[in-house]
Amino acid sequence: MPADTDLAKQNDELIRFTNVTKSFGDNTVLDDLCFSVRPGRHVTLIGPSGSGKTTILRLLMTLASPDSGTIDVNGGRLFPADEKERREVRKKIGMVFQQFNLFPNMTVLRNITEAPVRVLGLSKDEAEERARELLDLVGLADRADARPSQLSGGQQQRVAIARALAMRPQVLLLDEVTSALDPELVAGVLDVLRDIARTTDITMLCVTHEMNFARDISDEVLMFDAGKVIESGPPEKIFSEPEHERTREFLSAVL
Repeated sequence: MPADTDLAKQNDELIRFTNVTKSFGDNTVLDDLCFSVRPGRHVTLIGPSGSGKTTILRLLMTLASPDSGTIDVNGGRLFPADEKERREVRKKIGMVFQQFNLFPNMTVLRNITEAPVRVLGLSKDEAEERARELLDLVGLADRADARPSQLSGGQQQRVAIARALAMRPQVLLLDEVTSALDPELVAGVLDVLRDIARTTDITMLCVTHEMNFARDISDEVLMFDAGKVIESGPPEKIFSEPEHERTREFLSAVL
């Protein structure tokens, strides 16, 4: 393939994993993995526990390093790269974790403004204006002065979503964001994420066992097993007419 065609192809990819391998001891969780995500797409990773899904998000957040291979985000090299380059690429990525990880000694408002002021260099006024807009988006405009301990789990997770969005990420990573919530709180958080998917151009990479949610928001679903993508396609194909027997087995167990 000519070099200029290669470049054009790369420019249409916001995230690219090329031959990425990651092991923990004798356990290989990513096995020569190759996949890419185009800008503005909502991609959901499904598959059994231990198939490597969360490890992908941790690599993108630089919370872990691959053993081999390359990871590129928006034309910048995340791995292998020096710390300065990695930090610059990492600024474009936000993540919402299973646990809320809010600062308990800070108000909701300051939880959201702290990173934009310290990392992005926003003024306090600009950061607070943005934070209040986001609190309105996630339905918590009246809780800006509350402490995390005064909020329900679902409210804390919505604050965590607002905090991730405050960094104006190009990529939003969602790691089983409802798994720590009581069942009655799940719907509210998923509704917020549906609104974000519908009303913004943020690229979303989501790990979830909420299959109806995955069907609703995804442009593409990737089925993982043993550290590899064994099947991918639009949600209507993956959930209604999966081709791979392992996908059929997995879906029959979780649907």
